[in-house]
Amino acid sequence: MSRIVVTEFVSLDGVMEDPGGAEGSKHGGWTFKFDRGAEGNKFKVDELFAADALLLGRVTYQGFAKAWPSIKDPDGFADKMNSIRKYVVSNTLKDSEATWNNTTVIRGDVTAEIARLKAQAGGDMLVAGSARLAHTLIEHGLVDDYRLMVFPVILGSGKRMFPDLDKVATLKLVDAKTAGDGIVMLTYQAA
Repeated sequence: MSRIVVTEFVSLDGVMEDPGGAEGSKHGGWTFKFDRGAEGNKFKVDELFAADALLLGRVTYQGFAKAWPSIKDPDGFADKMNSIRKYVVSNTLKDSEATWNNTTVIRGDVTAEIARLKAQAGGDMLVAGSARLAHTLIEHGLVDDYRLMVFPVILGSGKRMFPDLDKVATLKLVDAKTAGDGIVMLTYQAA
């Protein structure tokens, strides 16, 4: 059975929107004001190399697909991003637009299809960015782990990490560390 891991950059007030600045939002690029340090970089490298697939929404997918194929790095992070299996959830993205290596488009009954993928043997499926997708997965109880890098900034507005829920979701803290410029790295599992 695969595990779904939602991994996000989050402000102290829960905003996850446009941490890299590619979407042109009001606070876009807010993570660049902070140094993650060696421990923060290792956190991201370790989670990617432990994963078997990326599970992304259309906007995040298109941003990643535009950037990652041209990136070269000595630690192999870009090679892993470019070679890993990718599932993009979208009813509007055409197959002809899903050209980033190793991509499958998921359409229709998203929760049923993701539950089917999750039931198959395999490792972690990482969900990065992809606010609407993350909200859907949270609402349907499909998330196994949350890996959050909480940055010491209050943005005051933007897309929030967690949706309004009808029922309480209890989590278990399995790891907490600090890195770089006061970034807190939290790992929770669904209880």
